[in-house]
Amino acid sequence: MNNTIFTVWQDLQADFSSAAVVWQVGIIVSSLVIAWSLNSLQRARLASSNVHQAAIDGLTRILFPISSLVMIWIGQLVLANWYSPSLLELASRLLIAMAVIRLAVYVLRFVFSPSGWLKTTENILSSTVWVVLALHVTGVLPDILEALDGVRFTVGKSPVSLLLVIQGLLTVLVTLFIALWLSRLIENRLMQAQNININMRVVINKVIRIAFIFVAVMVALSAVGLDLTLLSVFGGALGVGLGFGLQKIASNYVSGFIILLDESMNLGDIVTIGSYYGIVQELRSRYMVLRQLDGTDVIIPNETLITSAAINHTAIRRRVPIKLPIQVAYETDIREALALMVEIGKKQPRVMQEPPPDAKLVGFAESGIDLNLTVWVPDPENGAGSIPHDIYMALWDEFKKRGISIPYPQREVRILQQETPATPGQ
Repeated sequence: MNNTIFTVWQDLQADFSSAAVVWQVGIIVSSLVIAWSLNSLQRARLASSNVHQAAIDGLTRILFPISSLVMIWIGQLVLANWYSPSLLELASRLLIAMAVIRLAVYVLRFVFSPSGWLKTTENILSSTVWVVLALHVTGVLPDILEALDGVRFTVGKSPVSLLLVIQGLLTVLVTLFIALWLSRLIENRLMQAQNININMRVVINKVIRIAFIFVAVMVALSAVGLDLTLLSVFGGALGVGLGFGLQKIASNYVSGFIILLDESMNLGDIVTIGSYYGIVQELRSRYMVLRQLDGTDVIIPNETLITSAAINHTAIRRRVPIKLPIQVAYETDIREALALMVEIGKKQPRVMQEPPPDAKLVGFAESGIDLNLTVWVPDPENGAGSIPHDIYMALWDEFKKRGISIPYPQREVRILQQETPATPGQ
């Protein structure tokens, strides 16, 4: 068993009410209570500021084990002059594990959007930390590490152990998390810079993130002592993969940067791509998220935007037309109906007054006269489905008041009486 745990059990078995145990328990309880009080005050202070609630929760969850750990360390240094602070050492290890878990969870939630896999990752991470701590305090961990170090194999000309591989993976993960966290901090600052074009901000963010990830991987591999020339094998395999199976993926990534740099589309633009019409919600490295007016999102690969025709309705002016066809009976006063349509269009609160609504006669159909009302909306991102409904309802009420009828298909059927042929002999 680990010497610390063995000493703690000896102290507890000797005399639970001994001064050493009482002092250590008192220090632990006092540290936790003081840390909880300080964090409550800090939470209240942050809540009165403009800090986001998620950031407040994450920071206070991290500060609690850290502040408790600091106070226990101080108590351990003071108490070591008279007693063996074994229980405080055990408590400090537990608090270190708690701090590591909460810090890792905070970074994960800050870097990635909430999702099912994120919750699973958090559970796996916390379980791993507690298992490693349990193996450490029970004295089993050194034997496991020695066994892993004994499993050796060769990669190229370099001998590699299983322990080195695990250390490399852990180091890469830690440095990646740090790199993603730093890039997210820079991204949040950069996205608030209104003097920089939105597409340029997105491009800079993506370049910074890629650079941070590359540097993090290089630093991690160097830290564990791996020869970076081993990456040449991986680079060759990646090149072959890009040339065959991954060329579409690479094309989408390159197309994404082209779209961002040439500013052919921006966030919030109203576009038509094939049969899809909607608002550009996100411009990502591999695809674009197009939010249709009914609220559904369409994922469109970036290569499609480069190789096929796309209509950007807001490239010059941020407004979109809404066309409302309607048919009236032939006995209708057309001028009165057109003027009424324009008047009702102007009364709608979201319809632009300049350019004004426009009503035109577009043709003479089989059942009635075809008219068309065109109105312009300056904020299509807020949805445009309610505008035709409101205008049609208002037209229906006014048409009923003024006796204007909306025709429906009618057919005249004429039955021609056929003469009965004469009977022979008559």
